Amino acid sequence: MPRRQTIERAKQDRRQGKSASTQAGEFVKEEMHHVREGKHGARSPKQAIAIGLSKARRAGVRLRPPKEGTTSKRTVRNAQRNLAAGAHPHSTSRTRSRAVTGALKREGRGSASKGALARQARSAASKRGASARSAAARKAVTTKGAAGRSGAAKKAARTRAKHRG
Repeated sequence: MPRRQTIERAKQDRRQGKSASTQAGEFVKEEMHHVREGKHGARSPKQAIAIGLSKARRAGVRLRPPKEGTTSKRTVRNAQRNLAAGAHPHSTSRTRSRAVTGALKREGRGSASKGALARQARSAASKRGASARSAAARKAVTTKGAAGRSGAAKKAARTRAKHRG
Protein backbone atom coordinates (compact mmCIF):
# COMPACT_ATOMS: atom_id res chain seq x y z
CA MET A 1 0.00 0.00 0.00
CA PRO A 2 1.47 3.40 -0.98
CA ARG A 3 2.06 5.98 1.75
CA ARG A 4 -0.51 8.74 2.15
CA GLN A 5 2.10 11.40 1.30
CA THR A 6 2.83 9.68 -2.03
CA ILE A 7 -0.85 9.66 -2.96
CA GLU A 8 -1.14 13.33 -1.92
CA ARG A 9 1.87 14.31 -4.08
CA ALA A 10 0.36 12.46 -7.06
CA LYS A 11 -2.97 14.26 -6.52
CA GLN A 12 -1.14 17.59 -6.37
CA ASP A 13 0.55 16.78 -9.71
CA ARG A 14 -2.86 16.01 -11.16
CA ARG A 15 -4.29 19.34 -9.93
CA GLN A 16 -1.34 21.13 -11.54
CA GLY A 17 -2.22 19.53 -14.88
CA LYS A 18 0.82 17.27 -15.06
CA SER A 19 0.73 14.08 -17.10
CA ALA A 20 -0.29 10.68 -15.75
CA SER A 21 3.30 9.44 -16.09
CA THR A 22 4.50 12.33 -13.89
CA GLN A 23 1.87 11.44 -11.29
CA ALA A 24 2.97 7.79 -11.47
CA GLY A 25 6.57 8.92 -11.01
CA GLU A 26 5.80 9.60 -7.34
CA PHE A 27 4.94 5.93 -6.84
CA VAL A 28 8.05 4.79 -8.72
CA LYS A 29 10.18 7.08 -6.53
CA GLU A 30 8.61 5.56 -3.41
CA GLU A 31 9.33 2.05 -4.73
CA MET A 32 13.00 2.94 -5.29
CA HIS A 33 13.16 4.12 -1.66
CA HIS A 34 11.69 0.80 -0.51
CA VAL A 35 14.35 -1.16 -2.39
CA ARG A 36 17.17 1.11 -1.18
CA GLU A 37 16.13 0.94 2.46
CA GLY A 38 15.94 -2.85 2.24
CA LYS A 39 12.19 -3.27 2.60
CA HIS A 40 12.40 -5.63 -0.37
CA GLY A 41 14.46 -6.10 -3.54
CA ALA A 42 13.84 -6.28 -7.27
CA ARG A 43 15.37 -8.35 -10.04
CA SER A 44 16.06 -5.30 -12.23
CA PRO A 45 15.39 -1.56 -12.41
CA LYS A 46 12.58 -2.37 -14.89
CA GLN A 47 10.87 -4.55 -12.30
CA ALA A 48 11.12 -1.86 -9.62
CA ILE A 49 9.62 0.67 -12.06
CA ALA A 50 6.85 -1.78 -13.02
CA ILE A 51 5.91 -2.29 -9.36
CA GLY A 52 5.64 1.50 -8.93
CA LEU A 53 3.49 1.88 -12.06
CA SER A 54 1.24 -0.96 -10.90
CA LYS A 55 0.74 0.74 -7.52
CA ALA A 56 0.01 4.04 -9.26
CA ARG A 57 -2.69 2.50 -11.46
CA ARG A 58 -4.24 0.77 -8.45
CA ALA A 59 -4.21 4.08 -6.52
CA GLY A 60 -6.28 5.72 -9.27
CA VAL A 61 -3.70 7.34 -11.57
CA ARG A 62 -5.13 7.14 -15.10
CA LEU A 63 -1.94 5.81 -16.68
CA ARG A 64 -2.69 4.08 -19.99
CA PRO A 65 -1.47 0.49 -20.45
CA PRO A 66 1.38 0.03 -22.95
CA LYS A 67 0.36 -0.41 -26.60
CA GLU A 68 -0.10 -3.95 -27.92
CA GLY A 69 3.11 -5.19 -29.51
CA THR A 70 5.46 -2.93 -27.54
CA THR A 71 5.58 -5.43 -24.67
CA SER A 72 4.21 -8.86 -23.76
CA LYS A 73 0.45 -9.51 -23.77
CA ARG A 74 0.72 -10.47 -20.12
CA THR A 75 2.13 -7.04 -19.21
CA VAL A 76 -0.64 -5.26 -21.15
CA ARG A 77 -3.31 -7.45 -19.51
CA ASN A 78 -1.91 -6.81 -16.02
CA ALA A 79 -1.80 -3.06 -16.68
CA GLN A 80 -5.44 -3.12 -17.82
CA ARG A 81 -6.41 -5.10 -14.72
CA ASN A 82 -4.56 -2.65 -12.44
CA LEU A 83 -6.23 0.31 -14.15
CA ALA A 84 -9.67 -1.26 -13.65
CA ALA A 85 -8.83 -2.01 -10.00
CA GLY A 86 -7.87 1.65 -9.49
CA ALA A 87 -11.24 2.81 -10.81
CA HIS A 88 -13.03 0.79 -8.10
CA PRO A 89 -10.63 0.44 -5.14
CA HIS A 90 -10.83 -2.67 -3.00
CA SER A 91 -8.52 -4.48 -0.62
CA THR A 92 -6.00 -7.08 -1.82
CA SER A 93 -5.80 -10.60 -0.46
CA ARG A 94 -3.48 -10.65 2.59
CA THR A 95 -2.09 -14.07 1.62
CA ARG A 96 -1.22 -12.93 -1.90
CA SER A 97 0.27 -9.66 -0.68
CA ARG A 98 2.56 -11.48 1.76
CA ALA A 99 3.58 -14.00 -0.91
CA VAL A 100 4.61 -11.20 -3.29
CA THR A 101 6.56 -9.39 -0.55
CA GLY A 102 8.25 -12.67 0.43
CA ALA A 103 9.36 -13.28 -3.15
CA LEU A 104 10.67 -9.72 -3.50
CA LYS A 105 12.62 -10.00 -0.24
CA ARG A 106 14.77 -12.69 -1.87
CA GLU A 107 15.78 -10.36 -4.73
CA GLY A 108 18.83 -8.10 -4.77
CA ARG A 109 18.98 -4.44 -3.74
CA GLY A 110 21.34 -3.21 -6.47
CA SER A 111 18.49 -2.69 -8.94
CA ALA A 112 17.68 0.69 -7.35
CA SER A 113 21.29 1.94 -7.29
CA LYS A 114 22.13 5.18 -9.08
CA GLY A 115 24.23 3.31 -11.63
CA ALA A 116 21.50 0.80 -12.45
CA LEU A 117 18.90 3.55 -12.84
CA ALA A 118 21.26 5.61 -15.03
CA ARG A 119 21.81 2.59 -17.32
CA GLN A 120 18.05 2.01 -17.52
CA ALA A 121 17.37 5.68 -18.33
CA ARG A 122 20.03 5.75 -21.06
CA SER A 123 18.80 2.56 -22.69
CA ALA A 124 15.18 3.79 -22.58
CA ALA A 125 16.13 7.18 -24.08
CA SER A 126 18.20 5.58 -26.85
CA LYS A 127 15.11 3.69 -28.05
CA ARG A 128 13.28 6.99 -28.61
CA GLY A 129 14.00 9.34 -31.48
CA ALA A 130 15.26 12.90 -31.11
CA SER A 131 11.85 14.28 -32.11
CA ALA A 132 10.11 12.26 -29.36
CA ARG A 133 12.54 13.56 -26.74
CA SER A 134 12.14 17.11 -28.03
CA ALA A 135 8.33 16.82 -27.92
CA ALA A 136 8.51 15.58 -24.31
CA ALA A 137 10.65 18.59 -23.38
CA ARG A 138 8.22 21.00 -25.07
CA LYS A 139 5.30 19.40 -23.23
CA ALA A 140 7.18 19.67 -19.90
CA VAL A 141 7.72 23.42 -20.43
CA THR A 142 3.94 24.05 -20.39
CA THR A 143 3.60 22.84 -16.78
CA LYS A 144 6.87 24.33 -15.51
CA GLY A 145 5.73 27.89 -14.77
CA ALA A 146 7.72 31.12 -15.13
CA ALA A 147 10.10 30.53 -12.20
CA GLY A 148 10.76 26.95 -13.33
CA ARG A 149 11.53 28.05 -16.91
CA SER A 150 13.85 30.77 -15.67
CA GLY A 151 15.72 28.30 -13.45
CA ALA A 152 16.00 25.78 -16.29
CA ALA A 153 17.34 28.46 -18.64
CA LYS A 154 20.00 29.49 -16.10
CA LYS A 155 21.01 25.86 -15.60
CA ALA A 156 21.25 25.33 -19.37
CA ALA A 157 23.42 28.46 -19.70
CA ARG A 158 25.74 27.16 -16.95
CA THR A 159 26.00 23.77 -18.65
CA ARG A 160 26.81 25.37 -22.03
CA ALA A 161 29.46 27.58 -20.43
CA LYS A 162 31.02 24.59 -18.69
CA HIS A 163 31.20 22.53 -21.89
CA ARG A 164 32.66 25.42 -23.93
CA GLY A 165 35.72 25.10 -21.75
